[in-house]
Formats: sequence, structure tokens, C-alpha cells
Amino acid sequence: MNVNNIYSVAKNPQTRSFAKTVTWRVLATLITGVIIYLYTGELGKASEITLTAAAVLTVAYYFHERFWLWIRGK
Repeated sequence: MNVNNIYSVAKNPQTRSFAKTVTWRVLATLITGVIIYLYTGELGKASEITLTAAAVLTVAYYFHERFWLWIRGK
């Protein structure tokens, strides 16, 4: 990826919010999945819980980020 592309994404607040949401969610989902699997020992149950949590938390984080940008703009 070209460095200029990264800078252009960082300048657009909505694109930046989306990029931060996706990258954080991937990392957090992996961590959550491993912890749940270690706790339950059941791959199926761990996957179901992890994917449900990831979907809900992705949407929540995006709106959280947008809220803080809205506050900053006031």
C-alpha cells in the first residue's frame, strides 16, 4: 500500500473512522475468540459467541467514534 493512500484515508474523518473500526475489530475479535475458546474448550460455541460479539461491537465502535468526532466539531 502506498503511503500517500494511507495519508488520504487519515484525512477523511468518515473513512478514518471506518478504517479504525475494521482494524481494531479484527484484532479484538481474534483476542476474544482465543480467550473464549480457552475458557469453554468448545470451538463451535467460541466461534458463535465471538462472531456475535464482533458484529455488535463493530457497529457500536463506529458510532462511538462518530460521536467523538461530532463533539470535537462543536
